[in-house]
Amino acid sequence: MSSPHHRPRVWVSRPLFDDILDRLREHADVDVEDDDRDWTREQMAQRLRDKAGAILGVADPVDASVLAHAPLLRAVANRGVGYNNLDLAALSAAGVVATNTPGVLDETTADFAWALMLATARRVTEAERYLRAGQWKGMSFHILLGGDVHGRTLGILGMGRIGQAIARRAVGFRMPVIYHNRSRLDDAIERDCGARYVDRDTLLREADFLVLTVPMTAQTRHIVGTAELALMKRDAFLINIARGGVVDDAALVAALAQGRIAGAGLDVFEREPAVPPEMLALDNVVLTPHIASASLATRRAMAAMAVDNLIAALGYGPNAGHPPNVLNADSSLARGG
Repeated sequence: MSSPHHRPRVWVSRPLFDDILDRLREHADVDVEDDDRDWTREQMAQRLRDKAGAILGVADPVDASVLAHAPLLRAVANRGVGYNNLDLAALSAAGVVATNTPGVLDETTADFAWALMLATARRVTEAERYLRAGQWKGMSFHILLGGDVHGRTLGILGMGRIGQAIARRAVGFRMPVIYHNRSRLDDAIERDCGARYVDRDTLLREADFLVLTVPMTAQTRHIVGTAELALMKRDAFLINIARGGVVDDAALVAALAQGRIAGAGLDVFEREPAVPPEMLALDNVVLTPHIASASLATRRAMAAMAVDNLIAALGYGPNAGHPPNVLNADSSLARGG
């Protein structure tokens, strides 16, 4: 066994399950932050200056400016599936491997998309506010009339694993499913999901529920803005469980305020944790704090996968040198360097 002085130092940017981190402590000296907070690039550089590895939240930025101050860094493991916080080209150039946690959160996230669809259509959070405020004075036939979910058309923009999991749930609601994706899925997957491929404008025009599950990239930024919202039905609902930046928040606020669409269910926001005050004032939007994958079992599985990835990336464990979920295959590690 190597002496303690040769053990790599690892930074965990946010609190994590301690028993899962114990597996990492077998191989490395681990510094864990005590509270959840967002980090500036300057703070990231400071924390990483003497670290060989890190487990990061999906909002923790790593780019060339951070890497310039992190000469020992060999691996970063995102604790989540999205990775728009990571500059993969800069990481590869610096020989730093990056990983994420795909797969383990798909079904839990798909459940939450349905929770938002149902809550938004049936005005669940609005109804609870009404009741808690003491406004309910007795049964009324016309109180809080919402939209139906069953039998309506489910439209999915971005048909990866999470989109497919959402689509599979539609059969119980007898909903036709349409989708748009950069590339059409195989026939077998379409049949499994009961989904029909359409172009983007058709998706926008025909969906009663439009669910966004695209990754955040330069191409998907504001993929839904004023023009797209104008194509949607007036009684349609927009559900975003992807990333905040894929929707133009200002355009969405205007559409909701003017009744151009019926409502929205949002788990993510452009400048989270900041939410536009104009959005907070609207009744026809359900707002949740980026919790689509937040079941206890799934968050533990995500933490375990991030730990496994980092242990392997640092050269330990059964997958030493070959972490299961590499994002930048052109990094020196992936080349065997």
